[in-house]
Amino acid sequence: MRCRALVTPTVYLWASPNTLLGLAFLPLALITGGGVRVERGAVEIYGGFARFFLRRCLLIQASALTLGHVIVGQDRDCLDHSRDHEHVHVRQYARWGPFMLPAYFLSSYLAWRRGGHFYFDNRFEREAFGLFP
Repeated sequence: MRCRALVTPTVYLWASPNTLLGLAFLPLALITGGGVRVERGAVEIYGGFARFFLRRCLLIQASALTLGHVIVGQDRDCLDHSRDHEHVHVRQYARWGPFMLPAYFLSSYLAWRRGGHFYFDNRFEREAFGLFP
């Protein structure tokens, strides 16, 4: 049996600076043919500009990306496939709040400096992939 953390308004407030970054995708995705839905307490934005951004604007092509309580996906199928992984990131944002992005980028940098892969050896990604708690 999995234990779920209690989600309170404070958790949403703590992660809100990052959530606001994620919500910036909403109007661009909608006017370019994308969509939005809410799953498990997170806003999912998909298609249109979101697809373009994930395919062309990152160091690696991604099927989804989490910013606070917003998950940006290429399409609905990508979101369905990556939902468990991305919700680990949602919980990380709830834990780290406004420090999540700096900590994430620092972890990527340290992984790279140690000779590892900036994404696959990032501690936050390793947790999301279930490689350590």
